[in-house]
Amino acid sequence: MMFKQMQYFIAVVDTQSFTRAAELYYISQSAISQQIKALEEELGAKLLIRKRKSFSLTPAGEYFYQHCQEILQDVDELCKKTRELEEDENILKVGYLRGYEGKEFKDAVLDFASLYPDVTINIIKGNHEELYKHLMDETVDLAISDQRRSFHDDFINYHLLHMDCCVEVSLNNPLSKEDILDVKDLRKENCILVATPEQQAIEQEFYENIIGLKCKYLFANDIDEGRLMVMMNRGIMPIEHVKMPKNEKEGIKTIPLYRNQKLIQRNYCAFWKKEKSTYYIEEFADMMRKKFKISHQE
Repeated sequence: MMFKQMQYFIAVVDTQSFTRAAELYYISQSAISQQIKALEEELGAKLLIRKRKSFSLTPAGEYFYQHCQEILQDVDELCKKTRELEEDENILKVGYLRGYEGKEFKDAVLDFASLYPDVTINIIKGNHEELYKHLMDETVDLAISDQRRSFHDDFINYHLLHMDCCVEVSLNNPLSKEDILDVKDLRKENCILVATPEQQAIEQEFYENIIGLKCKYLFANDIDEGRLMVMMNRGIMPIEHVKMPKNEKEGIKTIPLYRNQKLIQRNYCAFWKKEKSTYYIEEFADMMRKKFKISHQE
């Protein structure tokens, strides 16, 4: 009963009228007056000083009003989250970078599926710009991506980790004998990027102007195609790793990438709209962070 009385009390104070508050809840003025009196009796405190055509708040009433608002907002948020779980409890739409190579995403998906077997995970791959568009269009609930824009207040920007930038080089390329490479060392090389035709110009601009790779660019549709191109010594391919691979594989060597004697790192985050935040989104993002942390410590 007190919860309803709290709502009535807030309405009376906000509208400064018992009549208008009663109209909001489709009850009579006398009924809402009785409910406020019952609330005061239950609290053992006078909340309103009633005058002929107006009223004012007592100190106790002012305190109760302020905290009532906080409690009702918390209850509204609780109800909203509960409804969202009911509406979307069977689907979680996740986007991740097309060029992402690590095992952390797969491990998080497996753990999530094991913990929540009734929830279906729909997975979409894309580059940074495509994932951002998916978030705006709400075709994904959250996106695992690198940070290229300033953080936006409308989004949760959940930091996962800083990934080390490196390049994959064919063992037939003389550069494979190096332990580290600077962007200046790659000026005469072809740089292979994973990007769709629509996004090639955007990706090239980023790697040229932000990463500093002043190269000739080639493009692959996915990571496997890009790796085949590297194996055939058609170029080098920039890629990120949580932890630098120790073993050479498939005729490829992975080498840390530096700029001005400093290892280049990329900031990776899980992004989702604040207004669309749900328990499952937050849970999956937390799993991703834990997987990255484990990989970094191994």
